Amino acid sequence: MEKLHNEIKVLIIDVLNLEDITPNEIETDAPLFGDGLGLDSIDALELGLAIKNQYGIVLSAESDETKKAFYSVKTLANFISSQQ
Repeated sequence: MEKLHNEIKVLIIDVLNLEDITPNEIETDAPLFGDGLGLDSIDALELGLAIKNQYGIVLSAESDETKKAFYSVKTLANFISSQQ
């Protein structure tokens, strides 16, 4: 699972052009939005599209499951694993 955590961290950095951040600086359990990494709704859309393209997972913005999955790198990794 740690490999998937790192893949997601690198994906977040690449897709959102977070050039000042390394994967080690993104905490696996920290929130991606708000007080955590500080992502916003536009970032969520871009990240969702990247996840769809990389992992072949279709995400629904209306789904509570999807909203919960985007809480942290760890919850996103668990969601991706459960969909594959």
